[in-house]
Amino acid sequence: MKILAKLRIDAFMLGILVSVLVAVALPARGSAAEVLDWATKLAIGVLFLLYGARLEPREALAGLRHWRLHASVLAVTYVVFPLLGLALRLLAPSVLTADLYTGMLFLCLLPSTVQSSIAFTSIARGNVAGAVVSASLSNLVGVFATPLLVMLLMHTAGGATVSPTAILSIVVQLLLPFLAGQLSRPWLRRLLRHAAVTRVVDRGSVYLVVYAAFSAGMVEHIWRGLSPWALLAVVAVCAGLLAVLLAVTSAGSGLLGFGRADRIVVIFCGSKKSLATGLPMATVLFAGHPVGLIVLPLMIFHQIQLFVCAALAGRWGRAAENAAARPVPAATAG
Repeated sequence: MKILAKLRIDAFMLGILVSVLVAVALPARGSAAEVLDWATKLAIGVLFLLYGARLEPREALAGLRHWRLHASVLAVTYVVFPLLGLALRLLAPSVLTADLYTGMLFLCLLPSTVQSSIAFTSIARGNVAGAVVSASLSNLVGVFATPLLVMLLMHTAGGATVSPTAILSIVVQLLLPFLAGQLSRPWLRRLLRHAAVTRVVDRGSVYLVVYAAFSAGMVEHIWRGLSPWALLAVVAVCAGLLAVLLAVTSAGSGLLGFGRADRIVVIFCGSKKSLATGLPMATVLFAGHPVGLIVLPLMIFHQIQLFVCAALAGRWGRAAENAAARPVPAATAG
């Protein structure tokens, strides 16, 4: 770690790059992909168990009551994002093909990520309790809101249906471990005194998500059948969209008077989109359509958001650690 610091290399970003390279060279296929899926779910469950154990019950209740924060994240996710998606129609067909524009609009209608939003909020020393509620609420609302928005704003041949298993998945994988962590606080306090434990789980879960995302992309061959210029166009539009959302969430949360910890929640939960939710929905909503091309913008946006938000989280986390380590100046005698 000291060598990386001297070379000014962020160990977190280096870990993400290694995850990408491993996924490109050795993507998980068949039974290995199934094991990876279960390993990712297990890591996320342990992560939320530790979040629940680390948070004081009063802090968790405060996160539930912070309605302005959650309303802001929902407004960005289901109002600002869809409006920007409609505005991107100006780029079709000159910059984006019809299928790629459909994918960009679909991307803008999805809920926020859960695991990575909360992990990045934790790494950046933001309001973790608020992030847990905002990200989970975004996904619960998205189970109904995304198919409804697709039916209102897009034309699909597949029937837009809502699976109750999506709600059950969120409850089982996220909320139950969090509640278990709250109940097990007396037994896990000693473990949580070691900051390295939470840090390893935080970052390890992000590495798994990155590897799984790139691995799935390699197995599905999403990079083939697309001209280099079309691929560059999608990358540029996704990067531009993320930059706009980061600027909107940063400026908007400041104008609303949120403190540093809450602003981090709005930025990370409001600017991101869920690949885990988007891929299953796309197979249902776009039955009979070229799903591979339609989800390509989502795959690219997901990977860009992981890189950018990981860099921001690491930077803000180090800044918070440095600020906490500074000695408090002694009061001068009057």
